[in-house]
Amino acid sequence: MAEAVPVRCPACLRENGYAAPVFPCACGSPVTPPLDLAAPPVPLTHRTWSESWAAVRCTACGRVSEWPHPELGCASCGTVVRIPVHPVEPETGRETGPWRGFAPGTGLRDGLPPRPGARGDAREAGPGRPGTAGAPGAPGREGSARGDGAAGSDPAPGQPSAAPVPRPAFRPVTIRTARDAVTAAALYLRWLGFQDVRQPDGRPIPSAAVDLRAPGLVAQVDPTTAPAGLRAVECVWLNGLTASATSVYFALAGYTEDARSRADDLGIPLFVMDLTGMPQPVNDPADRLVGSGA
Repeated sequence: MAEAVPVRCPACLRENGYAAPVFPCACGSPVTPPLDLAAPPVPLTHRTWSESWAAVRCTACGRVSEWPHPELGCASCGTVVRIPVHPVEPETGRETGPWRGFAPGTGLRDGLPPRPGARGDAREAGPGRPGTAGAPGAPGREGSARGDGAAGSDPAPGQPSAAPVPRPAFRPVTIRTARDAVTAAALYLRWLGFQDVRQPDGRPIPSAAVDLRAPGLVAQVDPTTAPAGLRAVECVWLNGLTASATSVYFALAGYTEDARSRADDLGIPLFVMDLTGMPQPVNDPADRLVGSGA
């Protein structure tokens, strides 16, 4: 996380410490919104979807992506303020490069990799790394060195078999409603290799035990703003145990410490989703599921 900076509340003039969040770029590098501390924070009295996002350029690859706009709630008076961010400056020579694919303000985003530095990170033992049995993903260095047609050619006598067909990058959907959260989770499960993922009819019910099903899978999607608790994790585990299926949990607001500890004991993959619709694994079982697929 970035170093905390003082932000003065325009309502009560109290200074609050604020550390800008760090987001994962598609190239794997950390991205932090460049705060404009010279501009005064703006009180947030009316929230709109378009103003809830800020365009940020990755300093490593030049990619421009939209991330949640930095906001801060005053610890004294409760006023919520939006912290100004420096606008994206155009970069000559990169706008038409391989990292172009996002137009600021359109709400379109490319797929993001699992969080950098995660235990069992997919970059080490999952998609895109040669030597991982059955782990579909982007071609690794060995496949690139052989050329585009090497993966599909017959191996020479005495040579190891060709790598499996790569898994394309995941394309998330922006989450605006509870239904969007269920849709994003269903798409992600299909991307992992689960077939015939079914969504419930009607509006998702936060208290429902299982929101998604597929052969060999039961999944809970929690679109509420409260962290998922111990009971919710145990419920989805019991449903998976009854169906002899893998249990998976998705949440927008994360998990309580008890829930995470219990999920680790039971081997339940836990994912957290941000408003971009990109699930990120938060425990070892989730890292292993991303690495191996369905």
